Amino acid sequence: MQKALPDDKDFLTPAEAVDYFWLSRRKFSEWIQKENSPVLIARYGKRKLINREAFEEYLDKHPELRRRE
Repeated sequence: MQKALPDDKDFLTPAEAVDYFWLSRRKFSEWIQKENSPVLIARYGKRKLINREAFEEYLDKHPELRRRE
């Protein structure tokens, strides 16, 4: 059985989001720690999951979160 690809998932773990969207781990970690984070963060126990579609829309408006080449 194969693992689901991030394209097929509705929610991503923070590590998957960093890799999938090509983000700085440090900046992203600081960003999701903020309580007023604008992206839908679902909690499953102590785990935080990122709504992939909402985050894609947010990144379109705020490309400065992405790593520079």
